Amino acid sequence: MVGVVPNAAYRHFADRDALLAAVRDAAVKQLAQRMADGMSQVRAGPRTPVGARLRLRAVGKAYLDFARTEPGLFDTAFTATDHHPPRAGSDELRPLDHLKAALDDLVATGLLDPVRRPNIEYPTWATVHGLAVLFRGPLRSLSDREKTRLEAQTLAFIEASVS
Repeated sequence: MVGVVPNAAYRHFADRDALLAAVRDAAVKQLAQRMADGMSQVRAGPRTPVGARLRLRAVGKAYLDFARTEPGLFDTAFTATDHHPPRAGSDELRPLDHLKAALDDLVATGLLDPVRRPNIEYPTWATVHGLAVLFRGPLRSLSDREKTRLEAQTLAFIEASVS
């Protein structure tokens, strides 16, 4: 499709895992950017209750939108490779960093008890990620309207459970 022989990529990458790791890192970067863009569109300040809630919702919505509109990149973003761990040490924020920031905003505004904050990003992430995966599998036959409704319910559930 791109007009090159299949092995052309290996002139630039040591092996399949190195190529996959590069695509994975690019996918994670794109997901993080979408999350950052969603958070930046919230007009209310991050340290206000309304702003904190809307920023958390924006993070989840961006995640679900990315999974729906970029299914191949979404799958690749969470691909593990044996010899090529995800890039570390970069100043770029990763998707989990955006979720943590949104949760920290909830703490700063008094909506989330600081005692409940440690590691709450993981069940929150698991909930959104699980819905995204279900939409690609057992729930794929739902209409777009039903998926939108279920996304809204899930994001509201998360907000209620963390505040």
